[in-house]
Parts: sequence; C-alpha cells; structure tokens
Amino acid sequence: MKNNDGFDPAEIAKIKSEIGEDQSYVVIESEDNSDDFMNFYFIGKYEGKEVIYDAAIYTLRLQHSSEIHELAEHKVAQKFPDYKSISYEEDENGDIEPLDDLEEEIGLYLTEVMDELEEEEAVKVQEHVDLDEHADFGIGLDVGLHVDAITHDVIEKFIKAFNEDTLKLDKTHYSFQFDDGEE
Repeated sequence: MKNNDGFDPAEIAKIKSEIGEDQSYVVIESEDNSDDFMNFYFIGKYEGKEVIYDAAIYTLRLQHSSEIHELAEHKVAQKFPDYKSISYEEDENGDIEPLDDLEEEIGLYLTEVMDELEEEEAVKVQEHVDLDEHADFGIGLDVGLHVDAITHDVIEKFIKAFNEDTLKLDKTHYSFQFDDGEE
C-alpha cells in the first residue's frame, strides 16, 4: 500500500472535492463508458483506512458478450493459425473497405462459432466484485451486476451497499441470447 496515491489524504480530499452533491462518485472519462459499462472513483474504507476505489462496473450481458467473443476468437485461431483479429480499414471517404476473401471467411466463421456458443449456453456469468489490492491507484474493483444498464442509481446503490458492507450478490449463473433485431 506504500507508494499508492489512492491512500494519500491529499488525493482523497481532491476526489471528495470533485464529487458533486447529487452523487458519491467521480466518473473517469473514457470512450469505453456506456449504458453497459462505467469507470469511476469513489471513497470508501479498506482495512480501516480511507481509500479511493477505482471501480469498473458493467452489466452481466456485456460480460457474457465479451466472454463469448473471446472464446470464439480462440476457436477461430485454432482453425486459422494466422488469425490475429480482423481490422476494418477506412478509405479516404471514411467508408469501410471490403474485407479480403480470407478475412470474410474468418468473419463468417467467427459469427457462426459465436452463435453456436450462445445456443449451447457455453458461457454463464454471475454477479461478482473482484478486489485488486495491487492497483496502481487506490483499490481496484471489477464489478459485474445483473442490471439492464449502468445508471446513476445503480452506481449509487452499489456504492452505498459496498461501503455499508450490505452488498448482496446474486449467485445465479446467467446466459444471454444476442438480439438480432428481428422482432
């Protein structure tokens, strides 16, 4: 914990001054922040000492989707040993350039594998809070919650329950179906 500025009273005071009256956290600006994911700081206690928590909170649906994609990429790499990851290039007009035949084949196979994994419910996720005591700044928290979206109210409810040590996690394992937009 030495040399970790997240325990420094001056840094804690700085975060406290940035926290508004209507919320108990400060959003860490990032292009990753969305309705499914939010990165933020909040003040809490760790082993009796005040600390800044660096929290990443996300929906279980996002976690499920990420794990399905990761597993599918692994299977694609087994079938296509030279597979790195498909990168989409833009032309001078900002339009996405067409994929070559191999990239097209890999993309189709990736989609097929993801569909199979989803159908088989090969990936199941559950609510969790993982604590990282070795974060560079404060204490890291990795939080997956079974909610439709990461909203201000969801974050406030989490912080309150976490700081009061009343957080109850749902131990149910969930699997999700991707929405194809066909309704």
